[in-house]
Amino acid sequence: MARGPSRDIPPDDEGRSGLLRALAAAAVFALAAIANAAPAQSVLRISTPAVPDDWHVKMLYVFKDDLARAAPGRFEVQVHHSGTLFKQGVEIVAMQRGNLEMALVSMQDIARQIPEYSIFTAGYLMRDPQHLAKVYGGQIGEEVRRKVAEAMGIELLQAVYLGTRQLGLREPRRVRTPADLAGVKLRMPGSKEWLFLGQALGANPTPLAFTEVYLGLKTGTIDGQDNPIPTSYNEKFLEVTKYVVLTDHVIDYVTPVINEKLWQEMPETYRAFIKKAMMVARFWFNERVLEDEATLLGKAASEWGTEVVIPDKKAFMDSAAKFYSDPKFDAKYGKGTLAKIRAIE
Repeated sequence: MARGPSRDIPPDDEGRSGLLRALAAAAVFALAAIANAAPAQSVLRISTPAVPDDWHVKMLYVFKDDLARAAPGRFEVQVHHSGTLFKQGVEIVAMQRGNLEMALVSMQDIARQIPEYSIFTAGYLMRDPQHLAKVYGGQIGEEVRRKVAEAMGIELLQAVYLGTRQLGLREPRRVRTPADLAGVKLRMPGSKEWLFLGQALGANPTPLAFTEVYLGLKTGTIDGQDNPIPTSYNEKFLEVTKYVVLTDHVIDYVTPVINEKLWQEMPETYRAFIKKAMMVARFWFNERVLEDEATLLGKAASEWGTEVVIPDKKAFMDSAAKFYSDPKFDAKYGKGTLAKIRAIE
């Protein structure tokens, strides 16, 4: 009776070749399966109108470097500064269309699509950078993130402190209360919420493009402007400003955002890496801004003779509170929302 080949007998050359081919094919298949299972590298293009020397741009490179250290090879971060990829104001639409991954936007930008979030431009809403962090790190911040993600398709990652807005006046003027600003043409951003804030401060709010502020101060088209000290110094507004009035009327900030669809498609580990890297970048940025706020007024005084005026801040806060007590704000923002934000400790 014929017997099959013994398992102890090695295969012939043809059999060995077939076995090797089978093993090689299996190895290729296994490697392909591993490659397909591993998340692909994520390209993150970030658009900002800021110039290379601006802290905003340098912060984005801090983010990029920390992400590269934490997750080598998993992200390709591209920082597009100076508005070279998208112009300021169109970044959100570009993200919604899937043409951009990340950007730095303001709550004013967000309020164009969710009007009630113009609440975050209200005068004397936030007390300081610590209060800002607590608002965005708590229940209100979580609600804002959820609603923005659902309504606009972008995910808020952080609230980055830009500085506290102060008044700069081109001519000497002793300002103690809002009444002392009567008739002052105060440049404000063009939205109705910012113009309302100018009124709440006692001034005559005058809309003017940011790029025209320096010339406006120099020629007298406007009598004053409001910006954080680092912005006023770096843009040389203080060069044509006699007095800086420390009203502390708005805690200014910017929000790094990422495309929501991309965010949800990422593995949780990727999201954790991005959150941590942006937090590192935020702390780095905040430290530089606080240092600038502590030193740049002294430099402006020595370089341009700018004087500092300390007003009756309570008088300005009371004036703003009176303006914002109008029932229309409860209807727009939700009853008690302003008070709820201000009460966070």
